[in-house]
Amino acid sequence: MALSNAYLMTSKNLEGIFAAIRNAQAPEKFTIKFLESLGFTTTNDRLIIGVLKALGFLDEASIPTQRYFEFLDATQSKNVLAQGIREAYADLFRVNNKANEMSEAEAKNKLKTLTQGAKSPNVLHLMAMTFTVLCKNADFSKTATASKQEKKTTVEQATTNVEKSELKKEEQERKHTFDLAYNIHIELPATRDQAIYDAIFRSLKEHLL
Repeated sequence: MALSNAYLMTSKNLEGIFAAIRNAQAPEKFTIKFLESLGFTTTNDRLIIGVLKALGFLDEASIPTQRYFEFLDATQSKNVLAQGIREAYADLFRVNNKANEMSEAEAKNKLKTLTQGAKSPNVLHLMAMTFTVLCKNADFSKTATASKQEKKTTVEQATTNVEKSELKKEEQERKHTFDLAYNIHIELPATRDQAIYDAIFRSLKEHLL
């Protein structure tokens, strides 16, 4: 299932944490100690580490990924975040390709369906809250365009593959097709009687042509 189980208990510090991350030098490893050095010391703040892993900003060992470094560029950070959200909540976007525009209540209902009752109402609320607040900090305009382009490319590739398959089939059929030609040699008798020639050609016309 491509659906993040990570969530925050509160979203009040999320924007501040993202801003602090952009303004700080990337650590060799994103630890609780590093988070505290950014000024976020509560146990609730620590849940951001799981969220960052789900977004692809950190690997399982909490080491910053390429996406983390791309996020540090303020000119593209919101687009990078949107890309991470689309991947972390891919199942949600498959249900609604504009999931980022859903309200918290709508997101909660969709998550309830996707998790098939495995999550408690409170956890579903926190998951929906985390999702919607992440979306508010992201810019999906470019990721939507990229998604459309990917779909277009996929369709074009599929069409090309079908065309190639048809051409290959036609070539194979031509290879297995052969033409038959018959050459018939007739020796005419040496005679000056035109009626004999007329009779021969009438017979040819009736039986061969």
